[in-house]
Amino acid sequence: MSVLTKEKATKYRWAICTLLLFATTINYMDRNVIGFLKEYFCSPEGFGWTNSEFSYVTSFFTAFYAGVTVIAGWVIDKIGTKLGLALSLIVWSVFQFFNAFAGRSVVTHIAVRSLFGVGEAGNFPASIKTVAEWFPKRERALATGIFNSGSNLGAMIGALFVPWCLIYFTGDNQILGLHGWQMAFIITALLGFLWLIFWFWLYGTPEKMLQKGKINRSEMDIIESDNTLEEAQAEAAAPEGEVKAKVKFTQLLKYRQTWSFFVGKFMTDGIWWFILFWLPDYLKKQFDMTTQEVMWPTFIVFGVAIVGSVFGGSIPMFFMNKGWNAYKARMMAMFIIALFPLVLLATQYFGNVSIFGSTASTLAVAVICIGAAAHQAWSANIFTTVSDMFPKKAVGTVTGIGGLAGGIGGVFVQLIAGALTDAYAQTPEVAYSIMFAICALAYLIAWVIMKALVPQFKPITDL
Repeated sequence: MSVLTKEKATKYRWAICTLLLFATTINYMDRNVIGFLKEYFCSPEGFGWTNSEFSYVTSFFTAFYAGVTVIAGWVIDKIGTKLGLALSLIVWSVFQFFNAFAGRSVVTHIAVRSLFGVGEAGNFPASIKTVAEWFPKRERALATGIFNSGSNLGAMIGALFVPWCLIYFTGDNQILGLHGWQMAFIITALLGFLWLIFWFWLYGTPEKMLQKGKINRSEMDIIESDNTLEEAQAEAAAPEGEVKAKVKFTQLLKYRQTWSFFVGKFMTDGIWWFILFWLPDYLKKQFDMTTQEVMWPTFIVFGVAIVGSVFGGSIPMFFMNKGWNAYKARMMAMFIIALFPLVLLATQYFGNVSIFGSTASTLAVAVICIGAAAHQAWSANIFTTVSDMFPKKAVGTVTGIGGLAGGIGGVFVQLIAGALTDAYAQTPEVAYSIMFAICALAYLIAWVIMKALVPQFKPITDL
């Protein structure tokens, strides 16, 4: 279908991308609250938890998030992205609110945080499927990079907002006797319900928005520019909101492409979980920072990561413009990106106060910024390998399978971090040296395995 028309194309697809950006921002703001509460939860003045007990809470969240992601992807493929993402956000916002009333019991926090993970599991399958529906392949990595930068925005906001809550909502400033840690959960939960208003107001499928006049034929031509004839005919024949085809979960497991995505997510997702939940703890133990002092370094790390997310999503376009197919361009971009986390091997060297004095914390944070930016660039590209190789009807389910893999990897990373920081309680720099080495090598190993599983571009055509 030609995209050459006299009418200038509308750009409504980028408004949809903006909605996804804000949903992901809220998603990560909500999940990151607990990371900035770790010091309080693990202090005698707070709950008195051990590092391992804290890791149990984050691990159960990660495990439930991972396990339900597969189901969430399958459900979203059946009911559609509009209802799927809305339902996901409602569930996670409700349990984010309930987390404020979990008390000091580790078991209660595990239960509530696990159910919170059930809700959060739908965000990425729904978002990736939305991108596949609204964007041609050449724009998908960029669109994914933009909405995925919400994971950094959410963490940045959390870095400033949660410590502020802890400081502000004390004494006479308490509302109904609620402490700062409780208000952090409550306020972030309410933001999700605000987003729902805009989602129901502005979102629809491209076909629906064309009928409503929100997009014109020129933009529709862009969206459909690389559809296969079969996809175009199937979409045209299916009524609005109806499931176009059923893809069995077990059917997808026979493809190397599925396992390539599985391995890539398993090896690397846990690295981001580690940065989200353990960076404040690292800064406090390595450099004796206070809660207030931790705010800005973490804000900067997640801010720099936004650059990686957006820029990383644009790298494959450079190779595609040279005539490379989408998968070859994507894998070359991911190889280049996988080299950058190797700098994390030097984190503890630059973070050595005895060598670099007062500048050590700045140098260590700079190194971590590179690693965080590289992760987000990697993430923007690995997600789009799914829509490169699978038909749209299977994108949500395959993304869910990858989410399961990433969650399993994340559980292992959380438990390792908790065990190491308890084992090396007197020498935390040793524990974090091991953790940063794991982070540094994960991406390159993942890329090698992914390339071995799928050496050449081979889209799935028999589903």
